[in-house]
Amino acid sequence: MTRMTIKTDIVVVGGGLVGASLALALRDTCWKVALAEARADTRTATGVPANGAAGDEWDLRIYAISPASKSFLEGMGVWQRLDARRVAPIHAMRVRGDAGARLDFSAHDSGVEALAWIVESGALMQALWGALERQPGLEILCPAAPQALDVGSDAARLRLVDGRDVEARLAIGADGARSFVRNAAGIAATETPYGQSGVVANFACGRPHRSVASQWFRDDGVLAWLPLPGDRISMVWSTPDAEALLALSDDEFCARVQSAGEHALGELRLLTRPAAFPLVALKSTRIISHRIALVGDAAHVVHPLAGQGVNLGFGDAQALSIVLRDALDGADPGAHLLLRRYERARAEDILAMQWATDGLARLFGSRVPGAKRIRNWGLNLVNRLPMVKNVLVSHAIAAQRPARSPQERIGR
Repeated sequence: MTRMTIKTDIVVVGGGLVGASLALALRDTCWKVALAEARADTRTATGVPANGAAGDEWDLRIYAISPASKSFLEGMGVWQRLDARRVAPIHAMRVRGDAGARLDFSAHDSGVEALAWIVESGALMQALWGALERQPGLEILCPAAPQALDVGSDAARLRLVDGRDVEARLAIGADGARSFVRNAAGIAATETPYGQSGVVANFACGRPHRSVASQWFRDDGVLAWLPLPGDRISMVWSTPDAEALLALSDDEFCARVQSAGEHALGELRLLTRPAAFPLVALKSTRIISHRIALVGDAAHVVHPLAGQGVNLGFGDAQALSIVLRDALDGADPGAHLLLRRYERARAEDILAMQWATDGLARLFGSRVPGAKRIRNWGLNLVNRLPMVKNVLVSHAIAAQRPARSPQERIGR
């Protein structure tokens, strides 16, 4: 039987948040783009009630969207599709060490609208796919699970399980930490377990959070409370004790979280039963290969304590879309020179985030004598230096925002 072949310029493999945003960012270009997503339910992904009401049903998976990522999504008309009643700004952040140290950040002091915005995964996915399916020049293949990938001198040929082939001059892996594209292209990656799991749950709280996010570095892990709309919070607890936490009754679990968070928001009432996922770091040796580019978790996975994983992925999508948009008419989108520009444009931000998240996770997890005193001294020192704090906030806000063109940053 003859297999059906779809010919295109670029195929994006993976229709999650990062892959969908990249496909959308390539709209209105000279490139023909196809998006291949394996899971059929991605097209209808939602954690929002059908009537759109801001009730007590909340996604367990939420994201802290940076100002740079918000600007990227706004530019594509995605942010405007979100229900504002389901989005919560972070106006300030309180960080507490495990020996009394403190570090406080304020959007007001830093001269920005907000440090970040909390958005549910399902709501953001729904907004992205709603915008995607209104793009006439984009070919959406869903469900379309990859079976094989052959990369030749002139094209990459993606074989799908359903019998179709996609022939493209550039294949982009946006298919997560277990990336089929990365593995098929022979790009090596190192995965390092942290020996912890991220325990997530949502709560109603007895006192208003006032749009303040809180984070505690504790002997039993890193606890974060992130504001949701109304008097609600989302919790992420990175801990080696996940199994014991999940075994608690609802009342016991609430009491444990209240105590760990110093009863800062009064009594907590569980809105969603907790779940856990293992924490690992993943580093690819490269994010490009011949006619291949990687974005998002396919290229890198960082510890969630800084909440920057999805923002790093959106930065990849924006940078690669700029490189491809700036290419001359008639250029080859899979040309090594173009892909090298993308890799160089992202190298600094990816490395900085990997060092920061991994370093903090290991510093506060260390039991080496003297480590506790040093890390708490460091937090207190930074807290007493407003200029240093503003530099940190400015870097966090701008870290995922490429220059107008990568050539402006690295030269041609």
